[in-house]
Order: sequence, then structure tokens, then C-alpha cells
Amino acid sequence: MQPPIYLDNAAGTRLDPRVLDAMLPYLGECYGNAASHTHVYGWRAEEAVARSRAQVAQLLNCAGEELIWTSGATESNNLALRGLIAGLAARGRRVLSPRTEHASVLAPLRDLAARGQIELGLLDVQRDGSLDLQAFAEALRPGTVLASVMWVNNETGVVQDIAAISAICRARGVLLHVDATQAVGKLAIDLSALDIAALSFSAHKLHGPQGIGALYLRREVRAHLQPQQLGGSQEQGLRAGTLPVHQIVGCAEACRLAQLALPQERERLRRLRDRLWQGLSQLPGVFLNGHASAHAPQILNVGFEQLPPLALLEKLSPALAISGGAACSSAQAQASPVLLALGRSREQALSSLRFSLGRYSSEQDVDVAIELVAQALRQLRSATAAAPAAGEEKDCPMKRMRRRAQQRAAQTLGVGA
Repeated sequence: MQPPIYLDNAAGTRLDPRVLDAMLPYLGECYGNAASHTHVYGWRAEEAVARSRAQVAQLLNCAGEELIWTSGATESNNLALRGLIAGLAARGRRVLSPRTEHASVLAPLRDLAARGQIELGLLDVQRDGSLDLQAFAEALRPGTVLASVMWVNNETGVVQDIAAISAICRARGVLLHVDATQAVGKLAIDLSALDIAALSFSAHKLHGPQGIGALYLRREVRAHLQPQQLGGSQEQGLRAGTLPVHQIVGCAEACRLAQLALPQERERLRRLRDRLWQGLSQLPGVFLNGHASAHAPQILNVGFEQLPPLALLEKLSPALAISGGAACSSAQAQASPVLLALGRSREQALSSLRFSLGRYSSEQDVDVAIELVAQALRQLRSATAAAPAAGEEKDCPMKRMRRRAQQRAAQTLGVGA
């Protein structure tokens, strides 16, 4: 049985074999603790961490000392938001963010607001997913101390004008945090030219290992960050815990490889995305979720009219590994808040698909995906036209897909045979 074509790189990317090769020594003979300063095993680990820090800093064009290792962007976002808000409490309580941010930004902000620790302002976006910069500037009222804006939206691929946003924040004396998880390694980033206070990312979005990422914290902002994890002096006392040297080395190698190929790979991904959109846009009842031009090269979100919720995703799941515009809660599918914020109806959101490309995506993958979607659309629309209207789903289609995938995996592995 052939595995499905993988077009879900915004969720996670395949580990580059060169990254694995770089990591392996630190899973074997180089097993020292980077915090052990009294012997050669610790010194070697410490040197590897220092080299890795410098490598990541080169990709972002910042100082190595401005990077804090974390378990990934979720932790980085929580550390930046909770830590800076706590440190800035004497200056003000208002925090601003778009409604289309990742849950690892919105959840901690809503939690802090519910506890009465901040006044949270959530900004609407325009129908193409972009921020209205004038509305953003006007929302930075007195008492606003922090804004958090995602560079590239993880669902739609919309790219915000971070240079303009950072300039607006600087003029108002507001610190800016940026979730750059889908931007690092895909877009050129020069932190020396931008007034960004903090920036988060994960290695597993750029063909590095899962479970490792970093928080960039501008040197002069460091004094404002209150640590959220205590019990050790690691990372300048800002993030306690034994450093996973093998993961850090893998993160750095992934960043090095991304930097080497950045212009060419960005253009290759752009061509693949354009090819995919050109093919899908010819199908009936198709619409784009996101911005027509201000988008990342690797993400395409497409909606399909007049389909039962999640029916297309369910039909494609044996052959295509992609994401839909929904998550399951209890027995019902919940429409993506990001797509709803773009003005899509619940039905439109639940019939949307996210395709995301990576280093190992090919033209053949794209062409096969277009044909598979076209076939599935024809079959579904024929079945929908012939069948009477159905009531509310009693079982979430995403749960059905998971059960079927588990059954296929069991058959492939011979489980229970």
C-alpha cells in the first residue's frame, strides 16, 4: 500500500538526513551535559551548543547571546508573552494581537486576561487576512506595552508587513513579539534591521528535529523578561533545564542548510505553489483563503463551495496528507477561527484544505494532488446532487479518518494478523 503524498509541511517537515548525521554523535559518544564545566565531556557539549547558537544567529542576523533555546515555538511564545508582560506590568497592562494568531499566542493572552493581569485587545483582519496598518496604529492606545503579530499565518500563509508593524510599534514605544514559525528558513529575516523585541520559531518546520526551537530576545529587552521556568542557571538564567545538545545541533544544522539554499528553495516552492493554485483554481466552486500576493511560498489554503463539511478532506485522506479548516470537539467539527476571521462561513471553512510544501515536495506531487482533488470533487458533487439533504453529522469526519488511518496502518504492519 502506497503511503499518502505528504503536503502538510506547515505541520511538520521530514528530517533532513544531513541533520540526522549532525545529531548522531551527540546521541552516542558525545553525551556530556553542557552545564558540566569540570571535564572534557561537558566542555565538548558546551562548545557544540555555542557553535549551534552562532549558526542560528547567522540565519537570523542577530547576536548569539540574544537566543534562548526552548522546546519549540509554543514554549517560546509563552515565555515571551508571559515573561515580558510580567516584567512590563509597571508600565501598562494593554496587549494587542490579531484574532488570527496561533493558539500558543492567543491561549496564554486570554488566560492572562481572564486572570485580570492584562487588558487584551484582539484585532480583526481584512478579508484577505492582512492587518489594516492604520487600524493597528490606532489600537496602540496609551497603556499598551506589547503587541504580538505572526509573520506568516500557519493556516493561510498570509505574510504580514512586519517591517511596517515594527516601525509603528517603535514610534509608539510598544514592544513587538513575532511568531515567525512559518517564516524562518522560508523568508529572508534580518533582525538587525527590524525593531522586534522577541521572535519565536521551531526547528521542525524547516526539516530539523521536533522538540527544539528558540526565542530571540533583543539584548536591551532582556531585563524585562521574567523567567517562567526555574531551577537552573541555563540560558542566562532565563530558561532553566538541561540543554538537549543533540536537538540543538540538529536545529543549527537545519538553519545552516536553510540559509545555504534560501533564495533558490524559496523560488522553487513559489513555483510549486503557483502550479498547485493554477491547477486547483480551474476547478468549479474553488476560492482562495488568504492574500493573492502577500503570501509565503509554501502554503496554499483553498476552499470548495457546496460540499458537506470535511467531505473532501475525508475522501482525500488515504492518498493525500493535508490539513483541513477544522478541529474536532466532541462529536462535531469546529470551524477554523482563522478562516472565520477572514469572513468565511462555517460551511466554507469546513470545506477548506491547506496544502503546504517542503524540501521534498515535487512537481509530480503537485500534479497528482490536483488530479486527486478533481476526481474527488466530481464524485462528491455527483453524490451530493443525487442524495437527499443529510442532518448534522453524528460522528466527526476527522475521527473517522483517524480510525481508518489506524486500520490501514495496522494492515500494513501486519498487526493482529
